[in-house]
Amino acid sequence: MLGALVVIVLFFQWWTGSKMLTSDNLMNLLNGNSYILVLAIGMVMVIIAGHIDLSVGSVAAFVGIVVAKSIADWGLPWWAGILLGLAVGALVGAWQGFWVAVVGIPAFIVTLAGMLIFRGANQFVGKSNSIPVPDELQKIGAGYLPEVGPDTGYNNLTVLLGLAACAAVVWGLWRARRTAVKMESEVDPLWVTVVKMVALCAVILYLTYQYATGREGTSFPIPGLILVALVLIYGFITSRTVIGRHVYAVGGNKQAAELSGVKSRKVNFLVLMNMGLLAAVAAIMFIGRSTASGPFDGTNWELDAIAAVFIGGAAVSGGVGTVTGSMVGGLVMAVLNSGLQLKGVGADATSITKGLVLLAAVALDVWNKNQGRFSIVGQLMKGRGQQSGTATPSHG
Repeated sequence: MLGALVVIVLFFQWWTGSKMLTSDNLMNLLNGNSYILVLAIGMVMVIIAGHIDLSVGSVAAFVGIVVAKSIADWGLPWWAGILLGLAVGALVGAWQGFWVAVVGIPAFIVTLAGMLIFRGANQFVGKSNSIPVPDELQKIGAGYLPEVGPDTGYNNLTVLLGLAACAAVVWGLWRARRTAVKMESEVDPLWVTVVKMVALCAVILYLTYQYATGREGTSFPIPGLILVALVLIYGFITSRTVIGRHVYAVGGNKQAAELSGVKSRKVNFLVLMNMGLLAAVAAIMFIGRSTASGPFDGTNWELDAIAAVFIGGAAVSGGVGTVTGSMVGGLVMAVLNSGLQLKGVGADATSITKGLVLLAAVALDVWNKNQGRFSIVGQLMKGRGQQSGTATPSHG
């Protein structure tokens, strides 16, 4: 799907007359979709564990109205309102996790009930009115990195962030290569690793330039910074921690995981509580961007988050999926929305297109699992082996 994302971006860059990769559009793309990508981080863990959460949009709407109401009418400072919102989100997630993990009701039913309960709770607390939020929350939802240091013509913090990202990519790829060599596993040729480093760093530096040279007062968005931090944190949790391994184990084979000592009830409880917490984060980012919380917030957010996860390669049956894959899937949907809007395509055609892309992505994933994933590097090496007259080993 990463290759598909690149193709889609280049297509819309051509079709829209080079409007897709402008500074303004890239900032709008990140600001306008960060909250959905945050939901996708939590949703991928839920789906890996073998469940699904239909309530995240309603939970986010409920948390958003609580935060806005607590600051506007209950006299809480803005930071206390944020802490209250995070606590409410975690409690809602724990409530739903209790019914799934302890009582044993399927998550589909529990979260379907939650979708109705917390949508009604949003309207009850807010009296179906929109409530504005203070400037501090607006900066969280739609702010930019400030200007610091000497006047270089660029936003210095954005430049430093881009350089740090390049350094992290180079270090990560080189470390992965060294680890593969030590483990005596299959390793790509050195030139392939170098090409990956150069290509990824070129993309990062191009985006850094666009974000650092936008219109006055803009730079890399604060919501994007929050998203990057969460991707790093949850990427580490899912791949490098015991609880992350247990989530995959429970989703892959619950009975085998329990026989191995994994506490499936604990895992189910934690993934749903975490989903509630991230729904609260998404709510705070959204009401900051929209400057108010209202009765229609969160509508269909769960569908966008679920679509992002499945487009990113997660398995419907559980046990398969990654945080980075979900980010790619979410960006595919975001780019489709942005590109079609730039061309003035109506909501009807946009919805049809997104549905077809979701269906095609899952069908491609199923085909890949049955046939074996296509590898550009493998095809290149195969071609070189044939040209040089050497036989390439077959892997059954």
